[in-house]
This record gives sequence, C-alpha cells and structure tokens, in this order.
Amino acid sequence: RAASAGESSEWAQLAACLHPGVSVRLPLSRIPSKSYAHVKRVFDITFSAGAVVILSPVLLACAVAVKATSPGPVLFRQERWGRAGERFECIKFRTMLVETPPDMPAQDFADKAAFMTPVGDFLRRWSLDELPQLANILKGDMSVIGPRPVIIRERRLIDLRIPLNAEAVRPGLTGWAQINGRNLVSDEEKAFLDGEYVANMSLAFDARVFFRTLAVVFSRRGIDGDAQRDGDGVPY
Repeated sequence: RAASAGESSEWAQLAACLHPGVSVRLPLSRIPSKSYAHVKRVFDITFSAGAVVILSPVLLACAVAVKATSPGPVLFRQERWGRAGERFECIKFRTMLVETPPDMPAQDFADKAAFMTPVGDFLRRWSLDELPQLANILKGDMSVIGPRPVIIRERRLIDLRIPLNAEAVRPGLTGWAQINGRNLVSDEEKAFLDGEYVANMSLAFDARVFFRTLAVVFSRRGIDGDAQRDGDGVPY
C-alpha cells in the first residue's frame, strides 16, 4: 500500500536519526525484482554450502564445547517468523542452560549470567551461536543477507515491519539493522532499517552489508544492549 503523509514523515525522521547527513531512499514497500531473488538464492546455496565445508572444524569445536560444558542438547531450536509470515524452526548453538525459563525477557532475569552456559557468552559475543543457521539457508528458510527472523511473540515488531514490506524476503543470517546498531536500536528503528533494506536490495547492497558485518563482528560493536539480544529464551 502507499505510505501516508504521516508515515513518510516518521520514516524521514528515522532516516535522519539513523543516517545523519546522508541522503537515503525511504522504504517504499517495494518488492525486489524476481530476477535478483533467483540470483540471491543461487548465491545463498553456494555460500552456505561452502561455509559449512570451510567452517566444519569451527562448527565441530563449538558443538563439542557446548556439549562438554553443559548438559542438554547442542542446538537450540526456536520458531520464528519467515518470509510472507510463514513460520520456521531457527537453529542455533545453545548458549543458555536447559532450565532457563522459556521466552523470558532478558530484563526480567535477576542474574542472566547465572543461566548462561560456560561458553555461551563467548559464542554470542563472536556470533558463533548463529552458525547452525547455515542449515536454515540451505533449506530455503533463510538467506545470508536479509531482515533478521523475528521471534513469534514479538508481535509489535512484526506489525511495524509489515507496512514496510520487510516480510517480503527471506530473513537473513545478518542484515542492515545488525550493522546499524545491532542490539542498540529501538523496534521502530529496526523495522525502518529492515524496510530500507528491502527497498534497496541489490547485489551491491548485499555485498556492502556482508563486508560491514565482518567488521561489526570482529569489532563487537552493538552487543552491549544485551536485553535485546536474539537468543535462547531471550527476545530479539
């Protein structure tokens, strides 16, 4: 649908806040071309298959570390919103104890560290817990680049994203919002950035997100807002 004058004004204010001094194309509820979607899918399959092979020692080491330091399954599985509102099971390395209250907001924990596995903080800080999602990409539930998959109960964020068409593409292992604040942006800003990604999605833009993601991971910027961390029993 067309954006109202009020929505356009709100988007312009968010753009000025998130990208000060930079002219950006506002989200226009535009669906990317099908031709690029096919190219993107080929890249996703090629990249994720190659990454599984190259990173197999890292994947094995993470799995062994989780199993050796905490009783319970190696993987954490959680239902997420996917493309066009379809639900899928997102997988990660488990970073919290099995007795952690399910879907409990991080801010409600008196001592969240008490529920973290011995290697959980390390896996999260270096985003290693996300690597099993390479399987989600191969399966077709996710893409390498795209809006991050939202936890089912986060209805407010979902409702904010729908008018911006952020649900029109596969959710990503990393995304535009993750390199523009990661966990330090509000739901409104996150939804705007996800819509902005869809409105500008292209090979060049995906490459930009990918390489900036590497810089963010190695610098560990934007991880301090742990109350917003996407994880086991913790909201995105």
